[in-house]
Amino acid sequence: MARTVEKAFVAMAAVLAWPGISLAQDGSAQDLMSLDTASLRGAVSQRYDAALALTTDQTVIAANTSRFMWASQAKNQCGIALGFLKSGTRDRVSIGKCADAAARMAGVQIAEAPIPAPPAFDCKVNPFIVFFDWDRSDITPEAAQTLDTAVSANKACQNAPMNVAGYTDLSGSDFYNQGLSQRRADAVRSYLTGQGVSAASISTEAFGESNPRVPTADGVREVQNRRAEVTFR
Repeated sequence: MARTVEKAFVAMAAVLAWPGISLAQDGSAQDLMSLDTASLRGAVSQRYDAALALTTDQTVIAANTSRFMWASQAKNQCGIALGFLKSGTRDRVSIGKCADAAARMAGVQIAEAPIPAPPAFDCKVNPFIVFFDWDRSDITPEAAQTLDTAVSANKACQNAPMNVAGYTDLSGSDFYNQGLSQRRADAVRSYLTGQGVSAASISTEAFGESNPRVPTADGVREVQNRRAEVTFR
């Protein structure tokens, strides 16, 4: 346990030491967005690592304070930002939320006024999004980390019912992709139940090529569209 806490402080110190970056940034992430791609990926990764260390520390979890809530949000949003960066996209929204949540997690003063701690984890704000390799439905290590955060958040939300929606990109036939999106939703459901979430509390939906996260032409393989979204009902 002591090692986990130490890892959290080391990761946070690395974030604070990142050249030209301060955690006390506004939600627009203007400073982060001005970085070159390699530096931006490093800064977001440092924030993700710091959040991951805190969300897996049993002392922080047991305390059930706003620090754990912000760490959970930072891990989720920074993970989404890294997913975009992996596909070569600088997503201002997720990068801004990553910077904001990481700063709140660290207890740094943001903007011009003190930041009130959230009274409780908002179970309906953002879905937990995981991405898949092309034509695959297996859970990647990155997806497992995001789903672990969803499990922790579910506990904070009094084991609220969950919904898993599966999607595909626009490559392949409509019929095949409908089945693939269901397999992705089922894979996420299986992972969640394996982490202790009641199977009876999880519903699944398959949307196939519908509702792409990134609109593309037919036949385009787009990683941001190969996904599953976990929400609390």
